[in-house]
Amino acid sequence: MTGVEDLAASASETSVVVIGGGIAGLVAALECAKVGIRVTVVEASDRVGGVVRSAEVAGVTVDAGAESFATRGGTVRGLIDELGLGDAVVSPNPGRAWVAGIPGGDAAPLPGGGVLGIPANPFDEDVRRIIGWRGAWRAYLDRLRPPLTIGHQHSLGALVRSRMGARVLDRLVAPVTSGVYSARPDDVDVDLAAPGLNAALTRAGSLSGGVAQLVGDRTTAPGAAVQGIDGGMARLPEALHTRLVELGADVRVSTAATALAPRAGGGWTVSLTDSAPDDPLLADPPVRDTDAHPPHEVHTGEREELSQSAAGSAGELTADAVIVATPETDARRLLAPHAPGLARETPGAAPVVEIVTLVLDVPALDARPRGSGVLTVPGSHTAKALTHSTAKWGWVEASAPGLHVVRVSFGAQGEAPATEALDDADAAALALSEASALLGVPLTGAQLRGAHRERYTQAQPGSVIGRAAAQRVARAAVHKVAGLAAVGAWLAGTGLAQVVPDAVREAERVRRAALFGAVPRED
Repeated sequence: MTGVEDLAASASETSVVVIGGGIAGLVAALECAKVGIRVTVVEASDRVGGVVRSAEVAGVTVDAGAESFATRGGTVRGLIDELGLGDAVVSPNPGRAWVAGIPGGDAAPLPGGGVLGIPANPFDEDVRRIIGWRGAWRAYLDRLRPPLTIGHQHSLGALVRSRMGARVLDRLVAPVTSGVYSARPDDVDVDLAAPGLNAALTRAGSLSGGVAQLVGDRTTAPGAAVQGIDGGMARLPEALHTRLVELGADVRVSTAATALAPRAGGGWTVSLTDSAPDDPLLADPPVRDTDAHPPHEVHTGEREELSQSAAGSAGELTADAVIVATPETDARRLLAPHAPGLARETPGAAPVVEIVTLVLDVPALDARPRGSGVLTVPGSHTAKALTHSTAKWGWVEASAPGLHVVRVSFGAQGEAPATEALDDADAAALALSEASALLGVPLTGAQLRGAHRERYTQAQPGSVIGRAAAQRVARAAVHKVAGLAAVGAWLAGTGLAQVVPDAVREAERVRRAALFGAVPRED
């Protein structure tokens, strides 16, 4: 046999179980399956994809979870191209988001040319419209203060508050960190959320000067930093699922892993149980859909096909290696008994977010009165953010002629969603009221054509102070155990641009160890 034939034979005799069918788990499974390793994916919920999910509301397909991916690094785009979806990649329409809840000013366009909301020029008209003359002069003191401790502040909130004042922090920075990252500015690590900012402000001698340097060094326009997929981001997990099946992988939904046990001769035993829809082991709750004319439950054909694929499996699986790709709480429960140094309890509270998607028949929204969406000054509104999807994405507008799709987000770090205790009808009513206030357009129940509610627990933002160190400790503990790996946002950081390359690296580590008995040296 040749070396290639030997490798193929070795791969075909090697088995890997991936626990969790979110994007991280599917990517890790693909990296193993495409070299011939026998792969089984078990997913506790009734569909794959994790927080990348779609729904059909009033006949319109919408992103019910993640709606885009960050383009940095190119890894996500490379995966999309590999799966044959490259021609479907789309960029958002030009147009800025707004910020609402400004004391005495209601709402205004979010200024461009900043970093995490920090302005390069506090006297810019768009900036001054939000923070006022008083805020602008206070922010200008940043240029006059001696740079004694510049470059050594870890807390974004503390840095902005001390250098540019409360108005810049509360009205510009906090809406961005809360609405985009579900984190408070005081908890955000500057070096992780804005790499290079500390060094730039040390060189410039001021925070605004440092921002100006970073903005000047940008190679892409802000709008080009994210892209989506025509038809919805859920096409990505669907394509991953299809490719895995083509490669011979076994993908099982409604199947929860309850425990791991090392085998005497090497490898692992994975205990499984069928997951009922209301099973607490479910990583994701079932989709709920509320339609105004009349109420009914809607599922796309593709989603039904995915949900019915190899559904439910109790018993045990044996494997040479296991990759745990569940949310953090479940991952720690499975891994901690075998990884000394890995705490079973999740440190800190992860943000719980609810997104209520509304399909509206409101001609007044044709003018896109608040651009692509609205962020809120914390404490000013019940909702944390709003996306006007038909204004932001051309494919959504084309799929909803004469209608408007609006996504209203509730919940942030340390703050439960205001919709948490409401039934679906009341949650839709609250979202409609908040959308009316944020868009500045009267909205009534008679204009609502359908609503969809989705709830999920985010991983703690990777940019939160201390989170990176905790991730390194957890990953090191898992790496000490032969045949065991873990992937996902709780270790990689939130966002596909973080999750996908991390899953690729971990899968490469697992497959190399399984096939060659060697693990790549960690940096």
